[in-house]
Amino acid sequence: MKTQGMDKTLLITVLILSVFGLIIISSASVVVSYNNFEYNHYYSLHQFLYGFLPGIILLLLIQKIDYRIFKKYAVYFLIITMILLFVVFIPDLGFGLKGANRWINIAGISVQPSEFVKLTFILYLAAWLEKNKKNTKDFSKLLVPFILVLLAIVIPLILQPDVGTLIIIVLTAVIMYFISGARINHIVIIAMGSIFSLFILLKIAPYRMNRFMVFLYPEMDPQGIGYQINQALLALGSGGIFGLGFGRSRQKFNYLPEPIGDSIFAITGEELGFIGLLFLLSLFLIFTLRGYKIASRASDNFGRFIAVGITSWIIFQALVNMAAIISLIPLTGIPLPFISYGGSALITSLMGVGVLLSISRYSNK
Repeated sequence: MKTQGMDKTLLITVLILSVFGLIIISSASVVVSYNNFEYNHYYSLHQFLYGFLPGIILLLLIQKIDYRIFKKYAVYFLIITMILLFVVFIPDLGFGLKGANRWINIAGISVQPSEFVKLTFILYLAAWLEKNKKNTKDFSKLLVPFILVLLAIVIPLILQPDVGTLIIIVLTAVIMYFISGARINHIVIIAMGSIFSLFILLKIAPYRMNRFMVFLYPEMDPQGIGYQINQALLALGSGGIFGLGFGRSRQKFNYLPEPIGDSIFAITGEELGFIGLLFLLSLFLIFTLRGYKIASRASDNFGRFIAVGITSWIIFQALVNMAAIISLIPLTGIPLPFISYGGSALITSLMGVGVLLSISRYSNK
């Protein structure tokens, strides 16, 4: 098959998003960076060296590879990353923060395996769905194995715990399952099971139930469990239309928790205002349109499933993060793709974009 030029609009959009993220981190991180390392730009420099640079290199390498090669190795990629999900529980290799075991230490560099599982699971699921496309209406041959594979990912994520990643993976998997031609009643069964499971997760972990209660009653315990969301809303409100100005956030001075993590959207709104957030939303909208367009032009079902999966994963994660920060849904702790601090998350997202660009190069149109 002849190749064509990759989707330059998508590439430029992602580069702008990533650079925008580095700029926001350089401002949002100055206080926490100085408090922890007595250097204002530790986190922004770390994100550039261990997230952006390797991520861009991998993106450029992956986009040159024929994506159909991944079909052969998808199961091995998934097995490796799933093993790493359990390595986080091994002393001296895995470590945790704030009660969550989500990271492993490799040569002095912290890696979050659950971020890489998002991509490897999409590759595996795309290959599996293409192989079983003739069984899309069969309950026992498609739905049951699908649920079993999903459970294999879900269980270690619950143990870590990392419910935010779990939600994104389940949403992405269901969308991929749906576009494969599955019956609506299969989707309803999955949805009902997911809602019931989420209810159980809320009941067994008081902090999750607290987040849900704060969502229903934001005024509840503003100095305790409601502190983060109230401070995030205060940051967004004080930004107004045009913002306080780059670098002039007040909330990053130890008022807003996780200013470079899942709360970075609030810092962006505080400093750049509604105009800055509208710019950010526009970039994610362009990303969405280009990603699904690549899916529609893919030369085979494998490419179409991957493109839908990667696009859905990143846009769902962005929407969940933004919705949580503006109190449309309970706080989840999910980072904002390309923007929030986290080398593993940025590298994996850029690798996913590399696969999308490869699909665009080998499309029929």
